[in-house]
Order: sequence, then structure tokens, then C-alpha cells
Amino acid sequence: MQDTATSNKRIAKNTILLYIRTFFVMLISLYTSRAILDALGETDFGIYNLVGGIVVLFSFMNSAMTTATQRFLNYELGKGNTRQVKRVFSMSLTAHICIAFLILILGETLGLWFVLTQLNIPLERYEASIWVYHLSLIGCCVNILRIPYSACIIAYERMSFFAYVSILESVLKLMIVFMLAIAPIDALVFYAVLMLVVICVVNSLYILYCNHKFDTARYHFFWDKLLFKQLMFFSGWSMFGSLASTGVAQGMNILLNIFYGVVLNAALGISHQVHSAVSSFVSSFQTAFSPQIVKTYAAGQKNDLEKLICRTSRFSYCLVFIFAPAIIVCITPILETWLTIVPEYTREFTIVTILLCMIDALSGPLWVSVQATGEIRNYQLLLSFISLLNLPFMYVMLLLGISPIWVVGIRVIIAVIIHFVRVGYLGHKMNFPVIYYMRDVMIRVTIMTCISIPLCIILSHYTNRLFLSAIVFALIVLQNSILSFVVGMSRNERSHLILIVKEKIKRI
Repeated sequence: MQDTATSNKRIAKNTILLYIRTFFVMLISLYTSRAILDALGETDFGIYNLVGGIVVLFSFMNSAMTTATQRFLNYELGKGNTRQVKRVFSMSLTAHICIAFLILILGETLGLWFVLTQLNIPLERYEASIWVYHLSLIGCCVNILRIPYSACIIAYERMSFFAYVSILESVLKLMIVFMLAIAPIDALVFYAVLMLVVICVVNSLYILYCNHKFDTARYHFFWDKLLFKQLMFFSGWSMFGSLASTGVAQGMNILLNIFYGVVLNAALGISHQVHSAVSSFVSSFQTAFSPQIVKTYAAGQKNDLEKLICRTSRFSYCLVFIFAPAIIVCITPILETWLTIVPEYTREFTIVTILLCMIDALSGPLWVSVQATGEIRNYQLLLSFISLLNLPFMYVMLLLGISPIWVVGIRVIIAVIIHFVRVGYLGHKMNFPVIYYMRDVMIRVTIMTCISIPLCIILSHYTNRLFLSAIVFALIVLQNSILSFVVGMSRNERSHLILIVKEKIKRI
């Protein structure tokens, strides 16, 4: 395995590339969301998010195999076993083909029945909704075949291609917005058709790149019963986690639809766009770090692994913390400026999803570390059970007529519980130093957050005008940046960052 300095330079380079990608993708996605909402209207926008969510619910098996593929590829690369990397790739693609076929069957039977009989969709939009469902299902199956190729690119840490194609995908989706103005058929159906075309184009690029760049990513059908069992055993337990997270998100979408209709689905759709924009910053960082966590574990470098986990968890929180409180304080002017139509409860749902982003930022490195061990059965059973508690709580609250704000907000409380369970499990399974993590990560982020609250509360009274809101946003970002530097980083990390900045300035 390469030395730590080389690995750190590669991580830094990949993080920068992913941040450039994130910046462009975020800007395009936010504009595209607004334009699509304007073009389709609240009802059709809500229908697309609802029906597309049903398809996502069926893809939980795909999420499980994604986790398994990335883990095994990273692990074998960490051991330097090229032959086994080839076998893992080919076997995982065979498994994904089987999963795509199974999801297609389930979607066209059980899923179609659910859409036709259980969802609260206006009668005049039923036919269009069915077309959207079929097209979204095909797109989901096509996307499944991309997973081994995407995992391979991440495992080899070729983030430049990952960044460029993500930007291209966002640009293609932006072009869809302008094409809706000349839609020759129903706008909602036409939107679903164009989205399927974009998926097919992007998948083709992934396949061509991997076939050209990596000998290990050229598919050859073979059957290895032992390897298949290892992949399926790992993904089988990962499936519990995937089912839980997907089930909670889409179950909430369905429950709110049944009790309140498609307008709340539109509000959820907007909040998910903001969630994607905020979490994309930290996900880029964690995507760059994840292969190193697995490879460091595979190489048996325990001390380096522990430091890497804590540093990644702390830095991930800081990246979200710099912007998230500012977005929460200025959420009303942001939504009113961004959207011409602001569905009811959008503001409240968005605040909840941002809080979830902050919690998830801490948890990402912990989950990757558990993946690295390959022993995830008890972990998945425990955390899936806790996560799925969201649904009965939500259902009872809706039956009692409690506001949808609190129904969605219950996820924050359970997310906090899950995070501490993750820390405890890692301490038990890997002999991870929990006390060190609490001192190095949790105490630091708690101090940062508590110090930032008073200024946020004071400045929240001055967001009634757009110009003042911009100043408020900038002041909170500045405060949180300073807190992240002073409190969120260690003395050595601050010194290293200052040195890097000085070197960059000298080169200018």
C-alpha cells in the first residue's frame, strides 16, 4: 500500500475535483428543480416525486449490492489482488443483471398494483402517472447495471471522470427543462421519457470508460459459487439497511400522500433537492475518503484507520456546519427567491432535512468502517430495526392529526439515536476507541454548534429583506468557518492548512 503522504495527496486532489463537480451540479440542479416545478406545476411535480419514489422503494436490493461491490473491490485493491478484482467485478455485474430483472418483475406486478389502487392521485392524471411509473422503472433497471462500473471508478479513485460525467448529466437534465416548452405529448410523460434517455446516455459513458481504462472492468461471465455467496451474504445483510433507509424515506412519502395528497409530496420533493445540494458537499469529501478507509483496514493499519475515521467524521460535519445553519436561518427568503411556487410545508420539511444532513455527515465514516470489516449482520439488524421505528411512529401521529412537521421531524430524533448506536457498535466490533471519538469529534462539534446558536437566533430577526438576508447568510458562514477552523481542527491540522494556503499564495 502506498505511503500515507501519497494517499493524502490523492485524497486532497480527488476532493477538489469532486467539489468542483459538486458546485456545478448543485447550481444546475437547484435551477432545474425550480424550472421543472414551474413547468409541471405542484400536482404533476408531486406525482413525479411520488411515483418515482415507488420505483426507488423497489431498488433497495440494488443499494445493498452497491455497498457490497464497493467494499469487495476496495478490499481486494487494498490487498493488491488484481486477479480477484476482475472476478469480483464480473460476478457483481452478473448479480446486478439478476437484480435488475427481479426488480422489473416486482415493479410490473406488485408495484403497479400499489400505484393503481393505493395512491392518492387526481383521476385526470392517472394515465400520465402510469406512463411515468413504467418509464421510471425502466430507468431504475438501466441504472442498476451502472453500479459495478461506478464502484470500479471510485475504487480506482478516478474522480475526474466521475466529476465530468456528473456535470454532463446535470447539463443534460437542464436541457430537458427547455425541451418541455415544446413537448409534443403530455409534459409529465415527456419529462419521464427524456429522463430515461439521459440515464441511458450516462450509463453508456460509464461502460465505455471502464472498458477502455481498466482491464479488471471487462465483463466475462463465469460462476464462482463461493464468491457469489460472499457477495450475497454481505449484500443480504446490507439489504436490511437499504430497505430500512429507503423504506423510511418512501414510506413517509406514501403516508403523507394518503393523508394529505400530492401537494405535500411536492413539498417533500423540494426539501429533498435542498438535502441533495447540502449533502453533496460532504458526500464528495466522503467519496474521496471511503476507498482509503477500506484499504487502510485491509492493510491492517489500525492506528491510521482510527485517526482517519475521526478526522473524516469531524471534517464532514464542519463542511455541512459552515453552510447549514445559515440556510436554516435564511430559509424563507431563499425559498421565495429560488421558487416561484412554494408548496405548503416546504420551509419546515427543508429545515428537517438539513438537520438530518448534519447528523448523517458524522455517521458516514462510521458506516464505511463497518463495511470494511465485512461482518455486518448484527449491525444491520440492530440499526434497521431502530430506523424502521420511524414508520409506526409517523402513522400513529398522522392518525392522531398531529402536524406533518412533527411527523417528518421524528426522523431527527431517531437519527441521533442511530448515530450513537453506530459509535458503540464500532467500539465493540473493532475495538474502536469510543472515548477518543467522543473527545475528538463529538465534544468539538457540540461546542461549535452551541457557540453558533446565539448569533443565529439574533440574526434570524433580520431576514425580512433580501439584501439583509444576504448579509445575515454571509455573517453566519463567516462565524461558522472560524469555529470550524479554531474548534473543529486540531493544532496540527490548522498548521498544515495554513502551510498549504501559504504555498498556494506563493505560486500565484
